[in-house]
Amino acid sequence: MVAPSIAATEPAAAGKTTMNALVPVFVAGLIAGVLTTGLPQDPQAKKPEPVDLGNFSVSLAVKDIKSSRAFYEKLGFTEVAGDMKQNWIVLKNGTTKIGLFQGMLPRNTLTFNPGWNSAKETLQEFQDVREIQRVLKERGVTFQLEADAKSEGPAFFQITDPDGNPILVDQHVAKPKR
Repeated sequence: MVAPSIAATEPAAAGKTTMNALVPVFVAGLIAGVLTTGLPQDPQAKKPEPVDLGNFSVSLAVKDIKSSRAFYEKLGFTEVAGDMKQNWIVLKNGTTKIGLFQGMLPRNTLTFNPGWNSAKETLQEFQDVREIQRVLKERGVTFQLEADAKSEGPAFFQITDPDGNPILVDQHVAKPKR
C-alpha cells in the first residue's frame, strides 16, 4: 500500500485539482455559447403568436352568497356588479375583482374577459376569444367547452389546468372590427 502524498491531502492541492478538472467543462461551454449566439437567425422563423386573455378575476362557487358577501366586505371589497336575486355579484377591492356565484359554478374558476379593461370598459383593440381559442388549439390545449369559431358576438370557452382548475375565457363584447 502506498501512502498518500502530503501534497494530495492538503486543501490547496485538492482545490487546484478540482479547478483543473473544471477547465475543460468551462471551455466547452464557452465555445458552445460563442458558436450558437454567432449563428445567423432564420428571418422566416415563426415566432409564437401572442395570447392576451384580457381582464382577470376569480369566480368563486359559494354556498351562501349573502354570508360570502358579508365576509368579503369585511376584507374591504365592495359590490360593483351583479344581481343578488340571480345569485351572482362582483366585488372589488382596489384593482382586484372576485365574482361570487351561488349554484352556478361547480368549482372556483379563473376568469378572463377579452375586450374589457379592469373597469369593464370595452377596448377598441383586443384579441378576440375565437382567435385565442385557435392559438391554444394549435398549441395542443384541450377544451372542455368551445366557442363557435364562426360566430362574431360574445362567446366563451373553458379549459382546465393540469391541477383541475377551470379557466373560463368569457368575452362579453363583439369581435373587434379590423
